[in-house]
Amino acid sequence: MQAAASQWLLSFPLLPMWETFSPVEVQARDFMPSELNLNTHYITFSSMMQVSSSPPNTAVSFISSFLVMVLGILGDNITLPCQLPSKDVMAHANIGIRVKWTKVAEDEALNEDVLLSMGFHKKTYGSFADRVFLNEVDNEDASITITGVSSADAGKYRCEIINGMVDIIEEVTLDVQSILTEGVVFPYSPSVGRYNLNFNNATQACLKQNASVATLEQLHEAWKGGLDWCNAGWLSDGTVYYPVTKARGPCGGNKGPGLISYGIRNKQMGRYDVFCFASALKGRFYWLVQPDRLTFDEAVQACVDDGAEIAKVGHMYSAWKLEGYDRCDAGWLADGSVRYPISRPRRNCSPTEAAVRFVGFQDKMQKSYGVYCYKDE
Repeated sequence: MQAAASQWLLSFPLLPMWETFSPVEVQARDFMPSELNLNTHYITFSSMMQVSSSPPNTAVSFISSFLVMVLGILGDNITLPCQLPSKDVMAHANIGIRVKWTKVAEDEALNEDVLLSMGFHKKTYGSFADRVFLNEVDNEDASITITGVSSADAGKYRCEIINGMVDIIEEVTLDVQSILTEGVVFPYSPSVGRYNLNFNNATQACLKQNASVATLEQLHEAWKGGLDWCNAGWLSDGTVYYPVTKARGPCGGNKGPGLISYGIRNKQMGRYDVFCFASALKGRFYWLVQPDRLTFDEAVQACVDDGAEIAKVGHMYSAWKLEGYDRCDAGWLADGSVRYPISRPRRNCSPTEAAVRFVGFQDKMQKSYGVYCYKDE
């Protein structure tokens, strides 16, 4: 995949309601990787710059007739381009320039504010808060970057550059494509309790459970699949979210169902849980039949004696979600927790919903549980 975004230029006739100027030459612009995710492509259909007729001594509106489509990958950071057409256009501009980005709905009464910038003052709104940033590569650049793009971000966006004398309006369409691998998102907190992981600890916690830190899109897909969890957790881009399907009280009660965002947090100082993502298993997850209940150390050794290892939390979630694994016996896992997977809810076995049930981090010397093992194949 090329680091520079490719653009194809195609001319269209202008609408007769506009006076036309000479065609505006659009150059393909190279974006550095820090500016633009390599999975983002631009397709630009260029015509001419349209200029509205205005009375003397009033602002002139330049409305770009470029039809720009940005193709992004779920969970990545994408850049929506918006630039002044030339330095000459703003030759008589005042110092104070306002940049406004809006997500355009079919019914414009339902448009969503995205970002407003006036000099040093910048504000993002709604679901875009703390994850949309103005690039400001140079004085002519009003492009924005959306971090952790989701399918809900797809649609048309309008960029307005306003200074009182000259107004520039450009529109960009964002198409979001999925390359999600099959897997399962699960919340995780350590034995010391909730909200004890900084970002690095969260990353290690997922790795130890045969998983990785989930992306925003992976969490979004899990939420669409019914994941409801009221503890906030780290995601792979350093943001913190929690998914709510049934809004109540402190769990999205004022906002309704959705992904509740804490925004980008300090990776060293922030303390949260984490959302992990486990892929499909490449081996076999199973309950080890034993004549007696086991301590934790006995459970570890029993799996080794069976030519396997004690299973990790990610193994159990993958087997439960992707293979329909179901067993109503609580068993030790590698992190010292005791859990059991139910895919067929029934009396005394998670009667209300399919779930991986968490018994807790139990006394490792206690002989009260069996063990789940995992064997590579």
